[in-house]
Amino acid sequence: MVLSIYLLLSPYSSVIAKLNHPTKENGYESIEMWLLITAVMITISGFTANTAKAQSNEKIRKIERFVEEQKNKSKIPGIALVIVERGKVVYQKGFGYADVKKKSPVTAHTLFEIGSTTKAFTGLAILQLEKEGLLKRSEDVRKYIPWLKLKYKGKQQKITLNQLLHHTSGIASSSITQIPESQASNALELTVKTLLNQPLDRKPGSSFEYATINYDVLGRVIEVITKQPYDVYVKRQVLEQAGMNESKVGLHQHSLFEMASGYKIGFMRAQAYTPPVYRGNVPAGYVISNATDLAKWLNLQLGRSSGHGIDKQIIQESHIPDQTVKPFDKDTYYAGGWDVMRKKGEKYIAHSGNNPTFSSYLIIRPDDQLGVAILSNMNSDSTSYIGKGVMDLWQGSNVTHHYSDSYQMLDQIVTFLTVAIGCFSMLFLLLSFKIMRKLVRKQRMGVTLSTKRLSLLIIHTLIVVAIFVMILFPKLLSKWMSRDFINVWGPTSITVLFYSITVASILYYGLGLLLIFTAKKKLDSAV
Repeated sequence: MVLSIYLLLSPYSSVIAKLNHPTKENGYESIEMWLLITAVMITISGFTANTAKAQSNEKIRKIERFVEEQKNKSKIPGIALVIVERGKVVYQKGFGYADVKKKSPVTAHTLFEIGSTTKAFTGLAILQLEKEGLLKRSEDVRKYIPWLKLKYKGKQQKITLNQLLHHTSGIASSSITQIPESQASNALELTVKTLLNQPLDRKPGSSFEYATINYDVLGRVIEVITKQPYDVYVKRQVLEQAGMNESKVGLHQHSLFEMASGYKIGFMRAQAYTPPVYRGNVPAGYVISNATDLAKWLNLQLGRSSGHGIDKQIIQESHIPDQTVKPFDKDTYYAGGWDVMRKKGEKYIAHSGNNPTFSSYLIIRPDDQLGVAILSNMNSDSTSYIGKGVMDLWQGSNVTHHYSDSYQMLDQIVTFLTVAIGCFSMLFLLLSFKIMRKLVRKQRMGVTLSTKRLSLLIIHTLIVVAIFVMILFPKLLSKWMSRDFINVWGPTSITVLFYSITVASILYYGLGLLLIFTAKKKLDSAV
């Protein structure tokens, strides 16, 4: 190739020689040598560029195979993926369907609920207001919400905005089960008021406990200070300032156009599901965005975007974690809506988001100016796994994280139990018909209750009553087990399991009564 370029340029050597007047006397090399060096440089440059391009294409192929494999394994209908590096979008693609029924593909503009990755937007708004002198994070939240008097072991506590920001307020994680369904304009205040009936789990500032409602309280503080609805303020002062013009704040702000349909796992496949509206949980989990806008958000976090009216220093402050408490995971602390972690000496800033029918994961590596965002239209732990895996693959290493999807595992267990209980129901039904047939044929007869049979009746009744109590009032077993919460957040198979248990219990009780109140008819003695 070098020789070819040299021969190609040789006919022009005399012209170039005249222009440059190279001579042995003035120290110039011969024009032939100059052409040879040029040809070699062009060849090396082309080879390097082709090699880099080949390596990049191989990375992309690995990433696409990985995403497709995990999408199929997790049963997620649709995924949007974007990678930014040094201020540029270096990869973006949609996988699968935004709507399975309509077969509409995921695109860069498909909107998804981003779940708890919303918290970074709320955290940034708080820092903006502090810079404007409208609040101090060290202040007691009661300065802004005077009626929010929360207690730990019977004593009223001071909770600072910083403690809410860093999940060290002492508010229990299980408080999410009390967030009310509401589309009302005052839904945020209604959500915060649910805390009045819940004691703190620990002393404020003592340790980390992730509680999504912390950010709903901060959202209410934003409303009080700005005298604007949370969604209006964040849309204008955060999203628009970041150039995220396609994103919305809350379901009430968006039109259905370009919005992905949401799904839940159920009986080991994606099931369409429309959850209740929790407008009072918007500051913690209901920004709606797409791959196009999240690329801008990632670049803003990496300091690669002008961000219009957003101060880069505030972005950096939102990445400063609270290290006054123990890490909640290995070398991982919480900042302003971000997890900040160290892995083999490298700094990563990330956050996952899960809503009943959507999930997301954002991760950035500041030292390499690299960011990955992934969105999916199913509540799945696999979304985070895919995001971490893509980061590994883009950096040229193998996927180092362990695959685990608690939702999928729970669905598999529930599916097995539902099938097993269904089989028992059929057995109870068949045995009951068999006994009733014998009664009709006079092969069994009714009996009076003996002490033994009465005892069996009481035990049998108590067992069935206990089962019904657990089904109707699961919260008696755990504060996490609100029936409504389980139905909304759990796999769709859980609802079927509840009905299966109910039917099986009724059939079991009926069979028990037949056995207790009847007995085989004794044959008459021969004369």
